[in-house]
Order: sequence, then C-alpha cells, then structure tokens
Amino acid sequence: MLLFALAFLLVILQPSTGQFPRVCANVQSLLSKECCPPWDGDGSPCGELSGRGSCQNILLSQAPLGPQFPFSGVDDREDWPSVFYNRTCRCVGNFMGFSCGECKFGFSGINCAERQVKIRRNIFQLTTTEKNKFLAYLNLAKSIPSQDYVIATGTYAQMGNGSNPMFRDINVYDLFVWMHYYASRDALLGGSSVWRDIDFAHEAPGFLPWHRAFLLMWERQIQRITGDESFTIPYWDWRDAEDCEVCNDEYMGGRHPTNPNLLSPASIFSSWQVICTRSEEYNSQQALCSATGEGPLRRNPGNHDKSRTPRLPTSADVEFCLSLTQYESGPMDKMANYSFRNTLEGFAEPQTAISNPAQSGLHNALHIYMNGSMSEVQGSANDPVFVLHHAFVDSIFERWLRRHRPILEVYPAANAPIGHNRENYMVPFIPLYRNGEFFKPSRELGYDYEYLQEPAVQSFQDFLTPYLQQARQIWAWLLGAAVFGGIVTAVLMGLIRACRKKKTGTSSEIQPLLIESEDYNNMTYQSNF
Repeated sequence: MLLFALAFLLVILQPSTGQFPRVCANVQSLLSKECCPPWDGDGSPCGELSGRGSCQNILLSQAPLGPQFPFSGVDDREDWPSVFYNRTCRCVGNFMGFSCGECKFGFSGINCAERQVKIRRNIFQLTTTEKNKFLAYLNLAKSIPSQDYVIATGTYAQMGNGSNPMFRDINVYDLFVWMHYYASRDALLGGSSVWRDIDFAHEAPGFLPWHRAFLLMWERQIQRITGDESFTIPYWDWRDAEDCEVCNDEYMGGRHPTNPNLLSPASIFSSWQVICTRSEEYNSQQALCSATGEGPLRRNPGNHDKSRTPRLPTSADVEFCLSLTQYESGPMDKMANYSFRNTLEGFAEPQTAISNPAQSGLHNALHIYMNGSMSEVQGSANDPVFVLHHAFVDSIFERWLRRHRPILEVYPAANAPIGHNRENYMVPFIPLYRNGEFFKPSRELGYDYEYLQEPAVQSFQDFLTPYLQQARQIWAWLLGAAVFGGIVTAVLMGLIRACRKKKTGTSSEIQPLLIESEDYNNMTYQSNF
C-alpha cells in the first residue's frame, strides 16, 4: 500500500513522456494549436525564465515521401503533430519534455548536467528479488492512471476541429499500448473506406529508432511511478530457443490448464484486460480505439502457422543479419532487399536478405510464434513479453551500429514511406522526437546491454598479478638460473679481458696503418668508456 501511495505521488509531481499532454487537451490549446505548458519550476512556458526552452513554431520536414500513401490531408498523423498543434516547447541543452521539465535520455541532476549509463540485463540473470520486482512494476503500471497524459478517442474532425475535445484517461501501461496502436492503425478515409498500407512505426526505416524511443519512454515511466531510478528493461535473448522460455508462471505467465489460449490463473497477467485489438470494428465505425477492455490477454506459443514461421530465430540468423552493410535499400518498405532493417524486422529471409513477406523471420517470427495478443500488430504491446522481445531486438540494432559505425546520413532523408524520413517527427510522441535522433549508439542515450559491455581496462597491478603468481611458483628455478648465468658471465668477461691484454702487447707493425697511434689510443679509451 505504501509503494502504491508513493508511486501515485511521484506520478503527480513528475512530468512524463507519452502522447497528448493533459494540459493541452482542451479547447483553447486545440483552437490556438499551441502546446507550451508552464514548467513547474518557474511557472513560465517551457521554463523560458530558467533558460530551459521556449515556445516555437514547429519546423516540419519538406523532404518528399515515398509512394506508399497516395493521399494528403486525410489523416491526423500527417506532418505530425501539426493537425493538433503547430507551436510546442523547443528545449535547449540537456532539457526535454513537453514543458522542458525533464532531462534528455542519458542525463540527470537538477541541471541535467550529469551523464549516466544504465545497464539492461538478461531477464534470466536477474535475482529472484529483481525479477519479482520487475513483474510487480508491470502490474503497478497497469493499475495507475497517467496524470500527465490522455488519449484521443476521436479524430480532429470528429472533435469539430478542436471545438469539442474528445480525450479520456488511461493507465500508464495501456498508454503505451494505445500509442503503439495509434502509430500503426489504418488510415480512416471516410464512409467505410480505409487505407491499410500505412504505418508510422513499422515496415520502413523508422522501425528501429521508433521502438528505441518507445522503450526509453516506457522505461522512464516505470522509473517515475516506482521511484526506482535504477530500473532498466530486461531482455529475453531468444536466439536458438526451442520454446518460449519466459512463458511460465515464474516469469511472464504459463499456459492455462484447460484453455491453451489463455494464461495460467497463477500468473498476475491472467487478470489483465487487453485494449485496441479490434481493428476491423474500429475501421467499420470510422472510430479510434477508446482503450476500453476487450477481454483477457491471449497467448498460445508454438501453436501457430508453421508454414509462415517454421522455427524461432537462430544465432546464425542474427549473425547474417548483422553482416548486412546497408541499413535501408530500394523502396524502403517491406519489399526492400539486402536491408538490415527489413531483415531484422522479419520481412526478408534471414539467410539471404531477400524480401519475402509471406514468411516471418527474426523480429516478426517471435510475434507470430506467440500466437495470441502479441501476434496482431496494433495490439501487440498488450502482452508484457513485448518489452522483453523488443529490448533484445534493440540490442541487435545496437550491435549493428557498433559494427558498422554509420553516420547519420545513412538514415534516409527523403522518399521513405510517410513518417519515416530522417527529419520526420515520430507519431504520436509529444514532446517531439525526430527519427534521426535515435539513430545513434545507445550509450549516447544513457543505456547499454549487459552482454555488449566492453571489458573494463585492467589496472597495471591487475595486469602484473598473474605473472607474479607464476614467478612465485618457479622462484627456485629462477634463482638457480640467475646463479648459473652469473658464473657464465664472469667466465666470459675474464676471457674477454685476457684477449684484450694479449692484443695490446702485439708489435707496432701489425697495428692499423691509417690511424695514428695517438688517435688509436683515444678511440680505445672512448670504447672502454
């Protein structure tokens, strides 16, 4: 009870990262198209009096888009977030947040000047206490309402272009489920028409940066609601796994004894209600997911379509993917060949990197294998296995970045599918982040993976220690060798001196003719010296 009260207080006092800021979900903000809330620290918009930031016009990318979405002005997510707001806080230095009240990822302290790097660990390397704490944090996030963010339950047009706001509260965990849904939902074209070939978080270059930002925001939320600033998302290393190793009641929930599609009653996740899973219903109603409960979490790992996903990914699959030198290629969507992104996402064969959307490899393979809530894109984040899975996918992205060291310009600046160009803002995040901002090594964003950490440089004493230990074991032999060497050296020196004495006594006739006697003696002296 004390933990719950503390967490609730922290949520109230701390800003967070998510979707529509509550303070901007009103008629005035929507009609003025301005979201520049005051920072609590000094009461000025964006903390301007304290030099944290200022209210600025949004700078939208003018780079051309790919042909995948042939419409304009029909979807609220186009040129995000300009349909809702065209002025937001632009933070400076190491400050960020919708009011510039937070520190950038990788920084902490009152003035956000302290660098930090936190380590994400393998879930099977956690102690029992650490693992149980992680599970408790997940359950806590499912029950605590977000104090800083709300979700939209209608489009901007359905809101009367801002005159009739349609927003509702949501708990912290489901806030992220809804954001994942909103980024990947179909475009509503009016009547009963929809456009399915649109996704602001998948099937294009932004897939990896988007999910990297998503996990960082999710991680920070857990830190905030628990007060545990050291918390990091654990990962599940699924390479060469024969089954779902985390699908048991000790970890993420086992199989129900009578209904294989449900979770075991012994798991805390068996009582969870999913949201945003009925895409066809929303499409037919031309409506958005309202985040109401839609039934229990479903999962039936291994009983999936084997023709589409014959097995879980292997280490060889991952290594081949990492060998690909191109981040993106061709149409920059799920038909891209020899693309690291498309191969890791799972639309290209993990042995050839040739596009084959009929098969699901690597990232996609895990989603299909789970055979339940996690297998449908829009609602996949309902299953908490999602964060373990995507943390490991992100670690593979990190390995590629370290191996190939790409410059920012490697990320496409133009002609990518809608929302995926380098300078496009990620949907639906407020504060605003561009895709290119997360195309960088994880340590620059304040985190690393346990299995990717480079060994610490040893001290000189640590370096010498093994050699000193060996010396102790053979000291007697070394001492004998030193004595014998001393005797041999003394004998040799004696012989050399005898030879020199004999040479000095030779007649002048055999001394060098081109050197005067005085010069010769000087040279010998210098030699002796």
